[in-house]
Amino acid sequence: MAARREKDTLGEIDVPADALWGAQTQRAIENYPISGYKPFPAFVRAMVRVKRAGALANAKEGRLEPKRRDAIVAACDEILTGKHQDQFVVDVFHSGAGVSFHMNVNEVIANRANQICGGGLGTYEHVNPNDHVNMSQSTNDVTPTAMRLAHLELTKTVVEELGLIAAVLTRKATEYANVVKPGRTHLQDAVPITYGQELGAWAHRITGASVRLSAGRAELCELGIGGTAAGTGLNAAPTFRERVCAYLAQWYGEPIVPAKDLVASMQSMAPFVRISSGMRTAAIEISQICNDIRLLVSGPRTGFGELVIPAVQPGSSIMPGKVNPAIAEMVNQVCFQVIGNDTAVAWGAQAGQLELNVMMPGINYAVCFSATILANALRQLRVKTLEGLRVDEERVKELMDASPSLIVTALSPHIGYAKAADLVKKALAQKRSLIDVALEEKVMPEEKLRKLLDPLPMTRGGVQ
Repeated sequence: MAARREKDTLGEIDVPADALWGAQTQRAIENYPISGYKPFPAFVRAMVRVKRAGALANAKEGRLEPKRRDAIVAACDEILTGKHQDQFVVDVFHSGAGVSFHMNVNEVIANRANQICGGGLGTYEHVNPNDHVNMSQSTNDVTPTAMRLAHLELTKTVVEELGLIAAVLTRKATEYANVVKPGRTHLQDAVPITYGQELGAWAHRITGASVRLSAGRAELCELGIGGTAAGTGLNAAPTFRERVCAYLAQWYGEPIVPAKDLVASMQSMAPFVRISSGMRTAAIEISQICNDIRLLVSGPRTGFGELVIPAVQPGSSIMPGKVNPAIAEMVNQVCFQVIGNDTAVAWGAQAGQLELNVMMPGINYAVCFSATILANALRQLRVKTLEGLRVDEERVKELMDASPSLIVTALSPHIGYAKAADLVKKALAQKRSLIDVALEEKVMPEEKLRKLLDPLPMTRGGVQ
């Protein structure tokens, strides 16, 4: 492979001749062949937007010449339109604080800017990655700033998908508002509940998860850019952070402002812990709902069989005609991964020391991964399962009629707990309906008994 010779503070190193990256990126390629995973596109975009905003802000301060500003902005704009994505090559698990990927971005922008100015790759004769692209900045403030921006972008989709799922479930709850079904606790027959209440509760839980995640997103809008190496702002122009935040707020459409305490914004990973925790909570809620769906579609003849969901693929390589709740199964697995990623975030967040948390690359990967897979899984759950979900009302009625335990609770205030329990035992032992046994035992007049044992009013609370 043709190569060019570049030099950094450690000495000389060969770089592929046509690569937009430089010496420090090349060292990272050789030092960190870890996962094979490259940076999430949202994180690349975030880092590049920080560099674009930085160039504009430094030019406003009179620190960066217009020619260099324009070349840097032009290079950034090319990347933001999707070009040069193959030039961001540093593994997601790399040097502390994200130095290697930060320099990957600085070098790609600088080399492309030099080409725009008529210079050659690796010469940095017009634009230098450290002196110009990184002016008024440090890895220590750029990385957590770009992380916040990437997480804002990715979690916005998660919040939107949670809202869409809640809306679908709310519509289904209205559709099946008066369909009475067996309630179950401890996986045993309990008291009646309607499918409107069951599905409505799911919708409420998803809405709650969305609200919690949205609250966490607000913390991501405070940026520590301009703090440079330790949060003191050394080498940054006085108005740099305000200008950069104003540009980013406009480009992202979010209420982005400078952090109140730049030192704290560099030391603490609390906003990432909170946003990861918000996704974990959503994953837990979604996973439990998927568990319920899998139970309620089970059978269909030998299980509950109350719900019917769209078939998306054959369910077996050996059993013809078998269909599985495949989407719900996939979503469960995604939720488990999100919960595991949250653990990685927690460990990384507590591992910081003094003025910097060097575990940011791992934290960033975990949050970006969670947001990406959770948003995609939620969309597939909605489109492939929930929108086509329907209740098998005939099966639900069959199950309601089969279990005296479901309706006997309404008799307790009138005949006592012990007598009601005796009726259930007799009905189950003789495989008869509760009403037949209660009439035989003459516990009360038939008209009153049938009114008390009507399951729909039982779902509305109170003493029957």
